[in-house]
Amino acid sequence: MNILIVKLSAIGDVIHTLPALNAVRSHYPKAHITWLVEEDAAPLVEGHEALDRILVSRRKRWLKALRSSSLPGTIREIYGFIKALRDTRYDMILDFQALLKSGILIALARGDRKIGFGKGLEHMEHSYFFLNERILAVDMEIHALSRGMMLLDALGISPNEVEYRLPVSDHDRKKVDKLITRYGLADIEPLIAINPVAKWETKLWPNEKFAQLAEELMDTFHAKIVFTGAAGDRQTIQNIVSAMNSRVVNLAGDTTLNMLAALYEKMDLVISTDTGPMHMAAAVGTPVVALFGPTAPWRTGPYGSAHQTIRAGLDCSPCFKRKCETKECMTSISVEQVLAATSSLLKKNRI
Repeated sequence: MNILIVKLSAIGDVIHTLPALNAVRSHYPKAHITWLVEEDAAPLVEGHEALDRILVSRRKRWLKALRSSSLPGTIREIYGFIKALRDTRYDMILDFQALLKSGILIALARGDRKIGFGKGLEHMEHSYFFLNERILAVDMEIHALSRGMMLLDALGISPNEVEYRLPVSDHDRKKVDKLITRYGLADIEPLIAINPVAKWETKLWPNEKFAQLAEELMDTFHAKIVFTGAAGDRQTIQNIVSAMNSRVVNLAGDTTLNMLAALYEKMDLVISTDTGPMHMAAAVGTPVVALFGPTAPWRTGPYGSAHQTIRAGLDCSPCFKRKCETKECMTSISVEQVLAATSSLLKKNRI
Protein backbone atom coordinates (compact mmCIF):
# COMPACT_ATOMS: atom_id res chain seq x y z
CA MET A 1 0.00 0.00 0.00
CA ASN A 2 1.35 3.44 -0.97
CA ILE A 3 0.40 6.42 1.21
CA LEU A 4 1.29 10.08 0.68
CA ILE A 5 1.11 12.53 3.59
CA VAL A 6 0.94 16.19 2.56
CA LYS A 7 2.05 18.70 5.16
CA LEU A 8 4.34 21.27 3.63
CA SER A 9 5.02 23.79 6.37
CA ALA A 10 5.66 25.40 8.81
CA ILE A 11 7.88 23.97 11.56
CA GLY A 12 5.16 23.87 14.21
CA ASP A 13 2.56 22.53 11.78
CA VAL A 14 4.85 19.72 10.65
CA ILE A 15 5.59 18.81 14.28
CA HIS A 16 1.84 18.72 14.98
CA THR A 17 1.42 16.19 12.15
CA LEU A 18 4.11 13.76 13.35
CA PRO A 19 1.69 11.97 15.74
CA ALA A 20 -0.63 11.40 12.76
CA LEU A 21 2.28 9.92 10.80
CA ASN A 22 3.03 7.50 13.63
CA ALA A 23 -0.65 6.56 13.87
CA VAL A 24 -0.77 5.83 10.12
CA ARG A 25 2.37 3.69 10.41
CA SER A 26 0.91 1.78 13.34
CA HIS A 27 -2.32 1.13 11.42
CA TYR A 28 -0.53 0.18 8.19
CA PRO A 29 2.77 -1.36 9.37
CA LYS A 30 3.70 -2.68 5.90
CA ALA A 31 2.73 0.41 3.89
CA HIS A 32 5.19 2.51 1.91
CA ILE A 33 4.70 6.00 3.36
CA THR A 34 5.90 9.19 1.64
CA TRP A 35 5.79 12.71 3.09
CA LEU A 36 5.57 15.81 0.88
CA VAL A 37 7.18 18.75 2.70
CA GLU A 38 8.71 22.14 1.97
CA GLU A 39 12.44 22.72 2.25
CA ASP A 40 12.58 24.69 5.52
CA ALA A 41 10.74 22.01 7.52
CA ALA A 42 12.27 18.99 5.77
CA PRO A 43 14.86 18.23 8.50
CA LEU A 44 11.99 17.46 10.89
CA VAL A 45 10.96 14.43 8.84
CA GLU A 46 14.22 13.38 7.16
CA GLY A 47 15.27 10.10 8.71
CA HIS A 48 12.00 9.63 10.61
CA GLU A 49 11.56 5.94 11.48
CA ALA A 50 7.95 5.87 10.23
CA LEU A 51 8.78 7.17 6.74
CA ASP A 52 10.05 5.43 3.62
CA ARG A 53 10.44 8.45 1.35
CA ILE A 54 10.43 12.25 1.43
CA LEU A 55 9.54 14.59 -1.42
CA VAL A 56 10.84 18.13 -0.89
CA SER A 57 9.18 21.14 -2.48
CA ARG A 58 11.53 24.10 -2.83
CA ARG A 59 8.64 26.42 -3.66
CA LYS A 60 10.02 29.58 -2.07
CA ARG A 61 13.41 29.20 -3.73
CA TRP A 62 11.82 28.39 -7.08
CA LEU A 63 9.58 31.45 -6.98
CA LYS A 64 12.57 33.63 -6.18
CA ALA A 65 14.67 32.03 -8.93
CA LEU A 66 11.89 32.42 -11.52
CA ARG A 67 12.16 36.18 -11.03
CA SER A 68 15.91 36.08 -11.67
CA SER A 69 18.14 34.99 -14.53
CA SER A 70 18.29 31.29 -13.56
CA LEU A 71 15.06 30.41 -15.36
CA PRO A 72 16.10 27.30 -17.37
CA GLY A 73 17.72 25.52 -14.43
CA THR A 74 14.79 26.28 -12.15
CA ILE A 75 12.28 24.97 -14.68
CA ARG A 76 14.27 21.74 -15.00
CA GLU A 77 14.30 21.37 -11.21
CA ILE A 78 10.55 21.96 -10.96
CA TYR A 79 9.95 19.44 -13.75
CA GLY A 80 12.07 16.88 -11.90
CA PHE A 81 10.09 17.46 -8.73
CA ILE A 82 6.73 17.02 -10.50
CA LYS A 83 8.05 13.88 -12.19
CA ALA A 84 9.03 12.45 -8.78
CA LEU A 85 5.63 13.44 -7.35
CA ARG A 86 3.87 11.53 -10.12
CA ASP A 87 6.14 8.47 -10.32
CA THR A 88 3.95 6.55 -7.85
CA ARG A 89 0.24 5.93 -7.81
CA TYR A 90 -0.86 6.31 -4.22
CA ASP A 91 -3.65 4.29 -2.68
CA MET A 92 -4.25 7.14 -0.26
CA ILE A 93 -3.22 10.81 -0.21
CA LEU A 94 -3.85 12.63 3.08
CA ASP A 95 -4.06 16.43 2.99
CA PHE A 96 -3.13 17.77 6.42
CA GLN A 97 -2.32 21.24 5.02
CA ALA A 98 -5.72 22.31 3.62
CA LEU A 99 -4.35 25.23 1.60
CA LEU A 100 -4.22 26.08 -2.08
CA LYS A 101 -0.51 25.23 -2.29
CA SER A 102 -1.17 21.70 -1.02
CA GLY A 103 -4.30 21.33 -3.15
CA ILE A 104 -2.41 22.04 -6.37
CA LEU A 105 0.22 19.43 -5.55
CA ILE A 106 -2.47 16.90 -4.65
CA ALA A 107 -4.10 17.59 -8.03
CA LEU A 108 -0.76 16.84 -9.73
CA ALA A 109 -0.16 13.66 -7.73
CA ARG A 110 -1.62 10.35 -8.87
CA GLY A 111 -3.87 8.82 -6.23
CA ASP A 112 -6.98 6.70 -5.88
CA ARG A 113 -8.20 8.37 -2.69
CA LYS A 114 -7.40 12.04 -2.10
CA ILE A 115 -8.63 12.73 1.41
CA GLY A 116 -8.93 15.81 3.58
CA PHE A 117 -11.41 18.07 5.31
CA GLY A 118 -14.33 19.37 3.29
CA LYS A 119 -15.64 22.92 3.12
CA GLY A 120 -15.84 24.75 6.43
CA LEU A 121 -12.30 25.13 7.78
CA GLU A 122 -11.04 28.68 8.15
CA HIS A 123 -8.47 29.89 5.57
CA MET A 124 -8.50 26.65 3.58
CA GLU A 125 -8.51 28.51 0.22
CA HIS A 126 -10.96 26.09 -1.45
CA SER A 127 -8.37 23.31 -1.21
CA TYR A 128 -11.21 20.78 -0.85
CA PHE A 129 -11.84 21.13 -4.60
CA PHE A 130 -8.82 18.90 -5.21
CA LEU A 131 -10.08 16.04 -3.01
CA ASN A 132 -12.32 13.13 -3.94
CA GLU A 133 -13.04 12.18 -0.30
CA ARG A 134 -14.04 15.07 1.93
CA ILE A 135 -14.24 14.55 5.66
CA LEU A 136 -16.74 16.70 7.56
CA ALA A 137 -14.87 19.82 8.70
CA VAL A 138 -14.16 20.19 12.41
CA ASP A 139 -14.11 23.25 14.64
CA MET A 140 -11.00 25.42 14.14
CA GLU A 141 -11.01 26.15 17.89
CA ILE A 142 -9.81 22.57 18.43
CA HIS A 143 -6.04 22.23 18.70
CA ALA A 144 -4.28 21.69 15.36
CA LEU A 145 -2.73 18.41 16.49
CA SER A 146 -6.14 17.09 17.56
CA ARG A 147 -7.70 18.16 14.26
CA GLY A 148 -5.19 16.02 12.40
CA MET A 149 -6.02 13.06 14.60
CA MET A 150 -9.73 13.62 14.00
CA LEU A 151 -9.14 13.39 10.26
CA LEU A 152 -7.55 9.97 10.79
CA ASP A 153 -10.27 8.90 13.20
CA ALA A 154 -12.86 9.51 10.49
CA LEU A 155 -10.93 6.99 8.39
CA GLY A 156 -10.91 4.37 11.14
CA ILE A 157 -7.31 5.09 12.16
CA SER A 158 -7.36 5.62 15.90
CA PRO A 159 -4.03 6.38 17.63
CA ASN A 160 -3.47 5.05 21.13
CA GLU A 161 -1.27 7.98 22.21
CA VAL A 162 0.42 11.12 20.94
CA GLU A 163 3.97 10.32 19.81
CA TYR A 164 6.32 12.56 17.82
CA ARG A 165 9.59 10.60 17.56
CA LEU A 166 11.52 13.56 16.16
CA PRO A 167 14.43 12.22 14.08
CA VAL A 168 17.18 13.41 16.43
CA SER A 169 20.32 11.36 15.81
CA ASP A 170 23.15 10.43 18.16
CA HIS A 171 25.32 12.61 15.92
CA ASP A 172 23.07 15.60 16.68
CA ARG A 173 23.26 14.86 20.40
CA LYS A 174 27.06 14.55 20.35
CA LYS A 175 27.34 17.91 18.61
CA VAL A 176 25.13 19.48 21.27
CA ASP A 177 27.16 17.82 24.04
CA LYS A 178 30.30 19.46 22.64
CA LEU A 179 28.52 22.79 22.34
CA ILE A 180 27.27 22.94 25.93
CA THR A 181 30.60 21.63 27.24
CA ARG A 182 32.37 24.45 25.40
CA TYR A 183 30.21 26.96 27.28
CA GLY A 184 30.54 25.20 30.63
CA LEU A 185 26.88 24.18 30.80
CA ALA A 186 27.21 20.43 31.24
CA ASP A 187 25.62 18.92 34.38
CA ILE A 188 24.09 22.24 35.48
CA GLU A 189 20.52 22.73 36.64
CA PRO A 190 18.27 24.44 36.22
CA LEU A 191 19.22 25.02 32.62
CA ILE A 192 16.70 27.24 30.87
CA ALA A 193 16.47 28.12 27.18
CA ILE A 194 14.83 31.34 26.04
CA ASN A 195 13.65 31.57 22.44
CA PRO A 196 12.67 35.25 22.08
CA VAL A 197 12.14 35.78 18.34
CA ALA A 198 9.20 35.08 16.02
CA LYS A 199 8.44 35.87 12.38
CA TRP A 200 5.39 37.99 13.19
CA GLU A 201 6.26 41.30 14.83
CA THR A 202 3.00 41.06 16.78
CA LYS A 203 4.25 37.90 18.52
CA LEU A 204 7.34 39.62 19.93
CA TRP A 205 7.80 40.48 23.60
CA PRO A 206 9.95 43.57 24.34
CA ASN A 207 13.70 42.92 24.37
CA GLU A 208 14.11 44.76 27.66
CA LYS A 209 11.64 42.40 29.30
CA PHE A 210 13.53 39.37 28.05
CA ALA A 211 16.74 40.88 29.47
CA GLN A 212 15.06 41.53 32.84
CA LEU A 213 13.54 38.04 32.82
CA ALA A 214 16.90 36.37 32.24
CA GLU A 215 18.48 38.38 35.09
CA GLU A 216 15.62 37.43 37.44
CA LEU A 217 15.85 33.75 36.51
CA MET A 218 19.53 33.74 37.33
CA ASP A 219 19.03 35.59 40.63
CA THR A 220 15.92 33.72 41.79
CA PHE A 221 16.59 30.18 40.60
CA HIS A 222 20.38 30.30 40.08
CA ALA A 223 19.64 29.17 36.56
CA LYS A 224 21.96 29.14 33.59
CA ILE A 225 20.40 30.79 30.54
CA VAL A 226 20.78 29.82 26.90
CA PHE A 227 19.24 31.97 24.17
CA THR A 228 18.27 30.16 20.98
CA GLY A 229 17.25 31.28 17.51
CA ALA A 230 18.13 31.19 13.84
CA ALA A 231 21.22 32.85 12.37
CA GLY A 232 19.09 35.85 11.40
CA ASP A 233 18.05 36.27 15.05
CA ARG A 234 21.59 36.56 16.38
CA GLN A 235 21.78 40.36 16.42
CA THR A 236 18.37 40.73 18.06
CA ILE A 237 19.41 38.30 20.79
CA GLN A 238 22.77 40.03 21.12
CA ASN A 239 20.86 43.27 21.79
CA ILE A 240 19.05 41.49 24.63
CA VAL A 241 22.29 40.06 26.00
CA SER A 242 24.02 43.46 25.82
CA ALA A 243 21.33 44.96 28.05
CA MET A 244 22.16 42.45 30.81
CA ASN A 245 24.70 42.58 33.61
CA SER A 246 24.99 38.81 33.91
CA ARG A 247 26.63 36.44 31.46
CA VAL A 248 24.44 34.22 29.30
CA VAL A 249 24.98 32.13 26.16
CA ASN A 250 23.73 33.17 22.71
CA LEU A 251 23.42 30.07 20.49
CA ALA A 252 21.40 31.73 17.70
CA GLY A 253 22.56 30.24 14.41
CA ASP A 254 24.77 27.63 16.08
CA THR A 255 22.34 24.72 15.73
CA THR A 256 20.47 22.95 12.97
CA LEU A 257 16.80 22.18 13.60
CA ASN A 258 17.64 18.67 14.77
CA MET A 259 20.47 19.94 16.96
CA LEU A 260 18.03 22.43 18.49
CA ALA A 261 15.73 19.55 19.38
CA ALA A 262 18.70 17.75 20.97
CA LEU A 263 19.56 20.93 22.87
CA TYR A 264 16.01 21.28 24.17
CA GLU A 265 16.14 17.67 25.39
CA LYS A 266 18.79 18.84 27.84
CA MET A 267 16.88 21.87 29.08
CA ASP A 268 14.86 21.86 32.27
CA LEU A 269 12.54 24.47 30.79
CA VAL A 270 12.04 26.46 27.59
CA ILE A 271 10.51 29.95 27.52
CA SER A 272 9.34 30.98 24.06
CA THR A 273 7.19 33.20 21.94
CA ASP A 274 4.64 31.50 19.66
CA THR A 275 7.01 29.99 17.10
CA GLY A 276 8.27 26.65 15.77
CA PRO A 277 10.92 25.99 18.45
CA MET A 278 8.19 26.24 21.09
CA HIS A 279 6.52 23.18 19.55
CA MET A 280 9.87 21.45 19.19
CA ALA A 281 10.52 21.78 22.92
CA ALA A 282 7.08 20.33 23.68
CA ALA A 283 7.70 17.48 21.23
CA VAL A 284 10.89 16.37 23.01
CA GLY A 285 9.09 16.44 26.37
CA THR A 286 10.57 19.62 27.87
CA PRO A 287 8.17 21.88 29.81
CA VAL A 288 7.39 25.15 28.03
CA VAL A 289 6.30 28.57 29.20
CA ALA A 290 4.73 30.10 26.07
CA LEU A 291 3.97 33.79 25.54
CA PHE A 292 0.87 34.35 23.39
CA GLY A 293 -0.69 37.54 22.07
CA PRO A 294 -2.34 37.73 18.63
CA THR A 295 -2.80 33.97 18.25
CA ALA A 296 -4.87 31.36 20.08
CA PRO A 297 -3.03 28.90 22.35
CA TRP A 298 -6.03 26.55 22.34
CA ARG A 299 -5.47 26.21 18.59
CA THR A 300 -1.68 26.17 18.33
CA GLY A 301 -0.18 26.31 21.80
CA PRO A 302 2.32 23.78 23.17
CA TYR A 303 0.34 20.54 23.22
CA GLY A 304 -0.30 18.78 26.51
CA SER A 305 -0.70 19.53 30.21
CA ALA A 306 3.02 19.81 30.99
CA HIS A 307 3.19 23.42 29.78
CA GLN A 308 1.92 26.87 30.76
CA THR A 309 0.68 29.58 28.43
CA ILE A 310 0.68 33.25 29.37
CA ARG A 311 -1.50 35.83 27.65
CA ALA A 312 -2.88 39.23 28.60
CA GLY A 313 -6.40 38.22 27.60
CA LEU A 314 -7.36 41.50 25.94
CA ASP A 315 -10.75 41.69 24.25
CA CYS A 316 -9.08 42.10 20.83
CA SER A 317 -6.98 38.96 21.26
CA PRO A 318 -6.67 36.68 19.38
CA CYS A 319 -6.81 38.88 16.26
CA PHE A 320 -4.34 36.83 14.14
CA LYS A 321 -2.85 40.07 12.77
CA ARG A 322 0.80 40.29 11.75
CA LYS A 323 0.92 44.04 12.31
CA CYS A 324 -0.44 46.21 15.12
CA GLU A 325 0.31 49.75 16.25
CA THR A 326 0.27 48.97 19.98
CA LYS A 327 1.10 45.24 20.29
CA GLU A 328 -0.55 45.62 23.69
CA CYS A 329 -1.48 41.94 23.91
CA MET A 330 2.25 41.15 24.18
CA THR A 331 3.60 44.24 25.94
CA SER A 332 0.98 43.79 28.70
CA ILE A 333 2.53 40.47 29.72
CA SER A 334 4.71 41.14 32.76
CA VAL A 335 8.04 39.67 33.75
CA GLU A 336 6.41 38.65 37.05
CA GLN A 337 3.84 36.52 35.20
CA VAL A 338 6.55 34.65 33.34
CA LEU A 339 8.56 34.18 36.53
CA ALA A 340 5.51 32.77 38.33
CA ALA A 341 4.83 30.29 35.52
CA THR A 342 8.49 29.29 35.48
CA SER A 343 8.51 28.74 39.21
CA SER A 344 5.37 26.62 38.99
CA LEU A 345 6.81 24.33 36.32
CA LEU A 346 10.18 24.00 38.02
CA LYS A 347 8.47 23.03 41.28
CA LYS A 348 6.15 20.65 39.46
CA ASN A 349 9.18 18.92 38.00
CA ARG A 350 11.09 19.27 41.30
CA ILE A 351 13.95 21.26 39.82
